[in-house]
Amino acid sequence: MADFVLYGTPGWGSALVEAQLEFYGLPYRFETVGNLFTDAAAREKLLAVNPLAQVPTLVLPDGQVMTESAAITLWLAGHTGRDDLVPTTGAPEQAAFLRWLVYLVTNIYPTFTYADDPARFVSAVSVQAPFKAAIKAYRERLWSIVEGAAGAPWFLGERLSALDLYVCVMHHWSPRGEWFAAHAPKLNAIATQAKALEPLRGVWSRNFPEA
Repeated sequence: MADFVLYGTPGWGSALVEAQLEFYGLPYRFETVGNLFTDAAAREKLLAVNPLAQVPTLVLPDGQVMTESAAITLWLAGHTGRDDLVPTTGAPEQAAFLRWLVYLVTNIYPTFTYADDPARFVSAVSVQAPFKAAIKAYRERLWSIVEGAAGAPWFLGERLSALDLYVCVMHHWSPRGEWFAAHAPKLNAIATQAKALEPLRGVWSRNFPEA
């Protein structure tokens, strides 16, 4: 089987897909891009594959390019024919899985798009700091909603899913672990358990060596 090629930067959104490739045991090559906000060469490298210059960008073995982590999550489950990360049609957890997967990528994930480089959206320097502060507060409120829906020991209850991998990765981003421990204990516990999954230890150490 030909390798997948995952364009990414350690610790960034590419970790969401890297974890799934590892979990499924799929052959892949990680193509390090670099900091897309500060390195023009990194942006040029990725623009040749993805016109939005965003990670994750996944090149399939047949050469097709996939972007958008939720789409990749669903595609990988179909490609492998497995349901251990994505509930299949008819599974009682499927509706909740789809709801919260899309919630994470359409509500919480975009807050980083806005706050990581506010100059793209707010031109006046004087309002960029308040803009970032408002986004941070909004992000915390969004996470509080997720906390209210989370089950135990995993997000969907007794079964592991890709949602738990998302929580584990995003737990490392703002507002970070201390906030989750204080304000979202169920999500914090899910992240801690996901970090201990044996097949993913290498992924976590490569992406979050300080954790």
